[in-house]
Amino acid sequence: MSTSRVAVCLCLLAITPMVMAQTAPTAYTIVQDGGSPGATTTVYRNGLKALMVIELPAQGATPASTTRNLIDIAAGTNYTWNPADSRVGCSVGTFSGDWGDPFAVITGFSDDIAHGNMKPAGTEIVDGISAQIYTGTTQGANVKVWIDRKDGLVLRAVANMPNAAPMTVADITKVSFAAPPASLFVPPAICAGVKPPPTPAQVFADETGDDGTNYVSANYGPGSQNSCNVVLRVVEAKTMTPITHYQVAIDTQYNQNDPNPPHYNLGVGNDGTETFSGGHVEEITSQVRNGLLTLDAPPSYFLLAVNLIHTGHSAGLGLIYRQCFAPTTVLLDVVKDYGQQDESFDFIYAKSGKYAVPPAQ
Repeated sequence: MSTSRVAVCLCLLAITPMVMAQTAPTAYTIVQDGGSPGATTTVYRNGLKALMVIELPAQGATPASTTRNLIDIAAGTNYTWNPADSRVGCSVGTFSGDWGDPFAVITGFSDDIAHGNMKPAGTEIVDGISAQIYTGTTQGANVKVWIDRKDGLVLRAVANMPNAAPMTVADITKVSFAAPPASLFVPPAICAGVKPPPTPAQVFADETGDDGTNYVSANYGPGSQNSCNVVLRVVEAKTMTPITHYQVAIDTQYNQNDPNPPHYNLGVGNDGTETFSGGHVEEITSQVRNGLLTLDAPPSYFLLAVNLIHTGHSAGLGLIYRQCFAPTTVLLDVVKDYGQQDESFDFIYAKSGKYAVPPAQ
């Protein structure tokens, strides 16, 4: 899944008494500095369609280039192509959440201003727009931000880190609130027939036969702040037939921020059984009951290996984030093409739906 973002977004600002909460415009053309000399990013939006045009100047032997990113906000899809180079073709992806709306930058500063970390510091006209200035410290940087007093748009933001040159993290040079022409939001011929990959919800629906929105991936963090027990079920995709012959190993003390991460050794026998060592990994297969494994209040993230025992197969340790949707939340290891050479799997949590309640053990 791919997510497009405006290149200059630092996501540091918020609405204050001077810049009151309001509905952001949905029709505009905004030109912003592209982060290097001569580079620009232009965002055109009309309702639920947006077009992002990134222009880079020539640098040495590298010619100038233009990249267009057409975004369907409602569908969560984006088409990307270079109009001057048909050899590159058209790529398509999916996204969720922030697609790169320049008006979304303001939401990131709310806590800093609400808690007084950033304070009003006068007004100024920026490219013909009256801006409220805020200054303060956030995330270890001294930040100065100019906000459109009428629409809450971050027009400019400069950050100063200790022992580093000032960094311009947002610099909007042109704003128009006239609706761009509809012709801008039509995919070019090069994108005809190019289909986006399935969304996570579509994948989960295909795997479980349930509403895909009932599930979330276990491989994306952060982990939930609240604690819960987690029940692991291993099942075949589509049929959801339980798989009960497996090994489990876990490292609940793994630290993502350890500058010297541990080395793990995984050995595989001729029959497909596996041995685990290194770090704080321990095999907990003996705790499996009737095909189910209960993890009592695991940490917000941990390493987990689930080895389906058959010849020629082994499993590595993967990072799992705890997500708690109930005091006991079900984690599904959904196995695709079980027993085949291209066997693969997805770890997903059941938020609700058919499989959200663990079977009796």
